[in-house]
Amino acid sequence: MTNSNENKQVLVTGGSGFVGIYCILQLLQSGYRVKTTIRSPERKSDVLAMLSTGGVEAGENLSFFVADLTSDDGWIDAVADCDYVLHVASPFPAMMPKNENDLIIPAKDGTLRVLRAARDAGVKRVVITSSFAAIGYGHKSTNETFTEKIWTNLNNKNLSAYIKSKTIAEKAAWDFIENEGGNLELAVINPTGIFGPLLSNDLSSSVQMLKQFLDGAIKAVPQTYFNVVDVRDVADLHIRAMIKPEAKGERFLASAGKCLSLHDAAMILKNNLGDKARNVPTKVLPNWVVRAAALFNPMAKQAVPELGKIKNASNEKAKTILGWKPRTNEEAIIATVKSLIDLGLLKD
Repeated sequence: MTNSNENKQVLVTGGSGFVGIYCILQLLQSGYRVKTTIRSPERKSDVLAMLSTGGVEAGENLSFFVADLTSDDGWIDAVADCDYVLHVASPFPAMMPKNENDLIIPAKDGTLRVLRAARDAGVKRVVITSSFAAIGYGHKSTNETFTEKIWTNLNNKNLSAYIKSKTIAEKAAWDFIENEGGNLELAVINPTGIFGPLLSNDLSSSVQMLKQFLDGAIKAVPQTYFNVVDVRDVADLHIRAMIKPEAKGERFLASAGKCLSLHDAAMILKNNLGDKARNVPTKVLPNWVVRAAALFNPMAKQAVPELGKIKNASNEKAKTILGWKPRTNEEAIIATVKSLIDLGLLKD
């Protein structure tokens, strides 16, 4: 079978990550030739195993390059002969560093490193995975619906290193395109909390939260809220932003729909999983309890600035301009849990 995409080549950075692997999977299914960067050669077998779990055997259409965001090594070869780049890789440590610059500088410098290499190689367009973290934080009021026109307020002293890193890295990317980009085009995807079917036992922080719910590790939830998007839809939006002319110079929020509370998420599990959800917490902690716990619990301290803040994120731009049709909050969450069960990653 011939495919109009077979002569197009795409680099996906961070191919072993949750979003990166789905981008590779969908690109291969659509007939593209794909390159991907991994931080060490040992990750190649992990990527191939995840693709196989997803129903794709890569064959000769996928090639691997060892490259790290903190070094120039490998990037020239990785971007060579590519039509597009999906820059998905980004530092996201399990524990926040003591010095926030240990996260901020690699995120910013790594993004600029990829953009320079892409520009110099004559790549047509780069699509960067930013985050809702670059939009929805540090604001006095959260009553309005968040859109792509809004930026996180970096002057707010309560921002985490991760939120700062995503905001600063995205701003640096837009500045680069304006001042040094040449003919290189840029589009940016800003996903909210990413869920969906796992292809390995490497769990993102969002998925880890659901696992803790089901394992009974959490007995009660604070009054905090989050937005959901399915990883399959995030990958689809990257590819739409890659090829559609209208995406040039635009950012796109990736969110399934209405903002959920942690209690809402718990009830989705309770209502759909029966006895498998017996450990899921339904008790909601009063705000004063969370604030008191924050005096000695780092996790509680992190939750305090977000207590009671409902942050609805609009997906209208992606749907209207790019024809994006995301799955629902419930579909994304249930698909995540079913994969946790299928992979044997729950305690029971």
